[in-house]
Amino acid sequence: QVQLVESGGGSVQSGGSLRLSCAGSGYTSRYCMGWFRQAAGKEGEWVAAIDRDGITKYADSVKGRFTISQDNAKNTLSLQMNSLKPEDTAMYYCARATFQTNCAGAWWIGSYWGQGTQVTVSS
Repeated sequence: QVQLVESGGGSVQSGGSLRLSCAGSGYTSRYCMGWFRQAAGKEGEWVAAIDRDGITKYADSVKGRFTISQDNAKNTLSLQMNSLKPEDTAMYYCARATFQTNCAGAWWIGSYWGQGTQVTVSS
């Protein structure tokens, strides 16, 4: 049974940093994985993704500030968030593609999701 558990959220001031982690269990192969976020009253937004080979991509809104990485030995996905802004405030979720190893197209459809971790950035 695949499980994803996020941690590392919290409250910080604008300009601060947080590091989110997503611990995966129930699988050993590598898949496309990523981070999404949803602010209160808004639609969900894709943030970053990393494929089986470590190739990364980012939403324009976080490019240059966030870094996605994975530790395959520990089955852990991370998101280092620097220069945080109030508009980064949201619930952050990690996701793992069901079968896809690259991150092409809408890979998140039908994927596995964690329960989320809240990030709040105050001005």
